[in-house]
This record gives sequence, structure tokens and C-alpha cells, in this order.
Amino acid sequence: MSSPPDTRVETPDRQAAARRSTWVSVWVNLLLTAVQMAVGLFAQSQALVADAIHSLSDLVSDGLVLFANKHSAKGPDADHPYGHLRFETAATLGIGVLLAAVGLGMLWGSFQRLQAPELIPVVHPAAFYVALLALLSKEMLFRYLLRVARRVRSTLLVANAWHARSDAASSLVVAMGVGANLAGLPLADPLAALVVGLMIVRMGWKFSWQAFNDLVDRAADTDTERAIRERILGTPGVRGIHDLRTRKMGDMVWVEVDIEMDGRLTIEAGHAIAVEARRRVMADLPVLDVMTHFDPV
Repeated sequence: MSSPPDTRVETPDRQAAARRSTWVSVWVNLLLTAVQMAVGLFAQSQALVADAIHSLSDLVSDGLVLFANKHSAKGPDADHPYGHLRFETAATLGIGVLLAAVGLGMLWGSFQRLQAPELIPVVHPAAFYVALLALLSKEMLFRYLLRVARRVRSTLLVANAWHARSDAASSLVVAMGVGANLAGLPLADPLAALVVGLMIVRMGWKFSWQAFNDLVDRAADTDTERAIRERILGTPGVRGIHDLRTRKMGDMVWVEVDIEMDGRLTIEAGHAIAVEARRRVMADLPVLDVMTHFDPV
């Protein structure tokens, strides 16, 4: 037996919170990119320029978040009968690939600079203060974005928040590298850019791999499946279940399950039990819909 399809989409509050927090990120990254790039070129700091490019990649990822937030809110239609929630997953994959590409570019530039250490200049002290400013701004942005992401339960916003945290970590490395360069260690600046590149590549791979697995119908985590099983088995009239299957749909989970019931029940009574089991599962779990079939026992 199949329950009627659920047509719920993102709530207006969830969509508005995602849009508002992302626009905050856009303006912070726009200002930081301009300041870091200008001062980095003036101060001849490769590490600060690399950090500016990282901030620029944040702007692109913010654009992906805004795009995905708009389209994932749409309900099911003829072309997308399961809804548009995987737009978020696809955007997360895009952010991961972007991060990996930016990180690899930084690694190549740093490697090239390290081949000619005698040409590495002493950077201007302004680069150090801008790196500290970027560190503070990115850490504050990370905490704000993560708080919003957890409140609305969005993996896409979590990815964007950790992108900001990776920027904060890279700004810390940049500040240390610039400080060491000013203290008489010229190789510290390109080495800092190299470390930043490695951090970005690692983060990009993590998000890309997770999103890829969700796009190929990875099951929900063990705790979620256990909670689903407990709620169905706790429904009056349910004798047992088998063939419980789940798959990720954006931040939600699609569930299919066979429910065992007393074979003497009428179709109407069996239907009522299945509807109640579905209601219990969807009441407080991130479940988009529950498709049920009942077997007589």
C-alpha cells in the first residue's frame, strides 16, 4: 500500500533564514576580497592574495546557495515528482568542487614561488593587520552561519558555514606566515599559502564526496533508521516490519517499508494503521514521506 505523496516544501521561515544569512555572507566576503586583494598586491604577500582568492570563492559558493535555496523550495511537479530538494545536494557538490579547484590552484602557485626563494620579497606590515582582520571577520561569520544552519537544519548552510571556518583557519595561517616573513623568514609567506591550499583541497574533497553519495541514493544514517524503525514498531496494530529502505533527498529522508499486520484486518483498518505509522515517523524526524506496503501475518 502506498501512502499519498507528501507535497511539503521548505517553510517560508527556513527559506528566509537561509537567504538572509547568505546575503550577510555575501557582503562580508565582498568587502574582505577587495581589501585582501588590494593590500596583498600592495604588500607583495602571496599568502594574503591566496586568502583573497579563497574569499572570492566564498562569493561564488554564496551564489550557489542562493540559487539552490530558491529552487529547492519548489514542490513536486511533472518533471520532478519527488520535489526539488536535491538542488541543495547538487549545490553542495558544486561548492566542494569549487573549493578543491581553488586549493589546487593555490598549491601550484605556492610551489612555483618556492622554486625561486631568492625572489620572495619581504612583505609590508599592512598585510599582517589585514590577515588579523580577516581572521576575526571569518570566525564571527562562521559562528553566525552555523547557528542559522543548525536552527533550520540545512546541510547546505552547514557546508557554507564550514567554508567560512576554513577561511578563518586560512587567515590564521596567513597571519602567522606574514608575521614570520616580517621577522626575517621570507619562505614563510609562500609556505603559508601552500598550507592554505592544502586545507581548502581537503575541505572541497569532504563536501564533494558527501554530496556525491547523497546523489546516488545513500541511505540515512544508522541513528535515523533506528528512530524510524522504533516509531513504526511502536504503532498499535503493527506486528513487525521488513525491507526498510531509506535514501537521502537533500536534508530530508525518503522511506519505504513493508509493515506486518494481522491478516484478519479489513483493508480499511490496515490502511488506518499504515497512516498512523507514517504520521508518527514524520512528526519529529527529517522524513519527507513514508511509502508503506502491508503484509498479513
